[in-house]
Amino acid sequence: MIARFWAPLAATWVMMAAEGPFVSAIIARLGEARNNLAAFGVALPFGMLIEAPVIMLMSAATALVRDRASFLQLRRFTVILNVAVTAAITLLVVPPVFRFVAGRLIGLPPEVVRLANLGTALLIPWPAAIGYRRFFQGILIRHGLTRLVAVGTVVRLVTMAVSGAGLALLTALPGVCVGTAALSAGVVAEAAASRVMARRVVRRLRSGEIPAAAGPPLTMAAIVAFYTPLALTSLITLGAHPLITFFVGRSRQAVDSLAVLPVVTSSVFIVRAPAIAFQEVAIALLGPGRAGLAALRRFAALVGTTLVGTLALVAFTPLAGVWFASVAGLTPDLARLAGLPTRILFLMPGLEVLLSLQRALLVDARSTRWITAGTAVEVGGLALVLAIAIGGLDAVGAVAVAVAAVTGRLLANAFLLATPLTRR
Repeated sequence: MIARFWAPLAATWVMMAAEGPFVSAIIARLGEARNNLAAFGVALPFGMLIEAPVIMLMSAATALVRDRASFLQLRRFTVILNVAVTAAITLLVVPPVFRFVAGRLIGLPPEVVRLANLGTALLIPWPAAIGYRRFFQGILIRHGLTRLVAVGTVVRLVTMAVSGAGLALLTALPGVCVGTAALSAGVVAEAAASRVMARRVVRRLRSGEIPAAAGPPLTMAAIVAFYTPLALTSLITLGAHPLITFFVGRSRQAVDSLAVLPVVTSSVFIVRAPAIAFQEVAIALLGPGRAGLAALRRFAALVGTTLVGTLALVAFTPLAGVWFASVAGLTPDLARLAGLPTRILFLMPGLEVLLSLQRALLVDARSTRWITAGTAVEVGGLALVLAIAIGGLDAVGAVAVAVAAVTGRLLANAFLLATPLTRR
């Protein structure tokens, strides 16, 4: 049962993970590839940072939307968040603001700043579209319709691929603009598809056909109390991306590292992606009294071992060279630079499975503040390692990021393992 429930969500995450390598491969084959890849490596983290407050809406909808009243309250909350994140990204892309942040604060070269500003402007629809579709995807998951979530992702990928290929072939847009415009088109299409596919469940919720849940009604205050730690978790996690850009911009081989990191991280993310899907699965299937925990732990161990083995097979064999040079389209020197960070990151899929299960247990216990604390531990460890590796040891930026990412995740897993609520 767990595998049937998880498989569509895992496929969804894998398909989403394929976006990064696909877009990077397009950019790598267009003009000024190095600067445009570096600009994409700046624009995308900015977009991800601003979308952070809406990321956990899927988990919130899965856990909280039980009847008409809870649906309406969480929908209202979603609209407020979407307006806020859209205003934030619109402010960021105002040229003087962007030049101050990317040029003066981070210290990027002027041409990379210019291209990244253009690319980020095309991500303005991105955060709100993600918030909208994650709200409806959570409702679908709550009602066991995980297959429809995967269908929505197919819509997203097809739209993104057609848009990216069309813009690359038919326009003279810089590569970073081709990539970010394609990503925005994809998430907008997925948001629309998710709303359409959830219409029957929404109709049942709004009509009162689904009976009111037992207990006190869900209030806006209760949503804020539940969601704030989750939003902070995403904000801290995705805030690490601009932090990484800040350190890498001051590292040895800075532009090369900025060009390589989107390719490395998106490639590793393809293998990590099924592990991320496990969080919503565990939330939905733990059951009363955590009756399903033993089976979920066994399944998590199987998935984690398989994913680690898969990434190791690529990272430690000649397949890595084939992937980065032939598929991702990196130049030989950039492909060589990508190899070591990928090998350092090979444990990340297994650590991701463990983190997903730990977070699901905390969501089930309505103790989301521990999730935030664990994330703060992770990002704090990452920042400390980056400061030492780049500021003290003059390490190559891409290598320092890989070491820091693994160290931070190990610290977070250890912290949450020490939390009583994850051991019951």
